Amino acid sequence: MSIAEPAPGVIAPRPAVAALPSYAAGKPPKAAEGLTPFKLSSNENPLGPVPAAAEAAAAVQSLHRYPNPAGEALRTELAGHFEVPYEDIVTGTGSLGALTQIISTFAGTGEDGTADEVIYAWRSFEAYPIVVRTAGAKDVPVPVTAEGRHDLEAMLAVITERTRVILLCTPNNPTGPALTHTEVTEFLTKVPGEVVVVVDEAYLEFVRSPDPVDGLALYRQFPNVAVLRTFSKAHGLAGLRVGYSIAQQSITQHLRKTAVPFGVSAVAEAAAVASLRHLDQVHARVEELVGERQKVTQALAEAGWRIPETQANFVWLPLGTESLDFAQAAGVQALAVRPFAGEGVRVSIGEPEANDRFIALCRTYSGPAGVA
Repeated sequence: MSIAEPAPGVIAPRPAVAALPSYAAGKPPKAAEGLTPFKLSSNENPLGPVPAAAEAAAAVQSLHRYPNPAGEALRTELAGHFEVPYEDIVTGTGSLGALTQIISTFAGTGEDGTADEVIYAWRSFEAYPIVVRTAGAKDVPVPVTAEGRHDLEAMLAVITERTRVILLCTPNNPTGPALTHTEVTEFLTKVPGEVVVVVDEAYLEFVRSPDPVDGLALYRQFPNVAVLRTFSKAHGLAGLRVGYSIAQQSITQHLRKTAVPFGVSAVAEAAAVASLRHLDQVHARVEELVGERQKVTQALAEAGWRIPETQANFVWLPLGTESLDFAQAAGVQALAVRPFAGEGVRVSIGEPEANDRFIALCRTYSGPAGVA
């Protein structure tokens, strides 16, 4: 893609930035008479954080002081919880912040001026190409299968001497399917050891498959694996932006150089630590959402919809050209959903009333692209 030269006197970004797609966050719902509006567009946890986490955040009295430079308290808690070395954990502003550190560290433009390559499935998390291109690297998207799953064989086939990082999003956002531990293990045995493989597990708590990916086991077995996790989804702390990566020290020793100092606020750190100490309550909330997910997917199947098997806290409607039309129909029902023009619509699992209204819409929607 060619970028026109800026006119004299016009302040312009560098060409790589000018060519970037814009990240499109989920929009809030619009009011509709007689209906409670619900936001089903951002994969947020509608049940919120556990009480102890909210209380810990509210109790922070050191707002005039800088937080721990590298999330030391949270890393200590995580190290004890997962039984991993403290040095293997690097915190970030959500899993996206942790991913940005990895890409900035290992992929960019080489000394010869050639861009490094980062492989990922597509469609997947829409921030991937933005982060990769911002770093000066070249993204190599590999189409997902008709079922919305990673095509691991196709991803292996595009590895070159310029490949520096591979991203695996499991469950995949926005399509929903999860990889299996068996297939990822086999995949990793075929990836060159100098290529960093990121296992993005932002939604792992929602997985109920018979062979779920065990990111921690993979990181222990393969020195080139980095695991991404977040407190935004299951823990209900999306507004505080706290996540982390776990990798062996051959990786983390370099990540700490690109990590933003004081990136995790004192409020976020306190809430995350408290949430970890009340995981039984976190899991109870997740189980409630998984139950709602099952209700939604069963109702859609009974209504004739063909959708990918989701292991996350959302469903994917492969509506193609009908995507924007469906989103508009949802908006009339005071439901905000996330359309991807020409591809599909991602709908988060929300409050029971929101899910019931979404099911009712699906039962009556006449768009031919998503209904059997």
